[in-house]
Amino acid sequence: MLLALTGNGLAAGVLLSTVLGGVPLLLSLPPARYVHAHGFLAQRYDPFMPVTLAATAVVDLVLAWLTPGVAGHALYAAAALTVGGVMTISVTKNVPINKYLISLDPDTLPDDWDRRDPRYRWRTWNAVRTTLAVAALVINLAASATALL
Repeated sequence: MLLALTGNGLAAGVLLSTVLGGVPLLLSLPPARYVHAHGFLAQRYDPFMPVTLAATAVVDLVLAWLTPGVAGHALYAAAALTVGGVMTISVTKNVPINKYLISLDPDTLPDDWDRRDPRYRWRTWNAVRTTLAVAALVINLAASATALL
């Protein structure tokens, strides 16, 4: 339980901090500074976030298997699926944008930058995965509470 709550709490906290502080800061920067700052930040969250999310999902699945009672079983399984949703969005939506931005030279942005600027798309998907990470934490808390009763 402690591993699931710790991993999920760390992941939700990191993602929530990006919504509250990182994204507003990045959106306020001119394009070249944005590309540089985003690349700097994105590279520092790997491998921490993927490892933390994967470990949380695995622990939730183990707890779903081992926890007696239908409520605990179902809640841990739901938490694992919700964390899986965070991971899916990360891999299919945010990581490709991160890789694109890291590949750019901030001093020579593409001529069509205004059309290709991914800031708002990245922000939207980050908000969705943050919501799922916080929801998973609430589910994990509920599952842990039922396991203690």
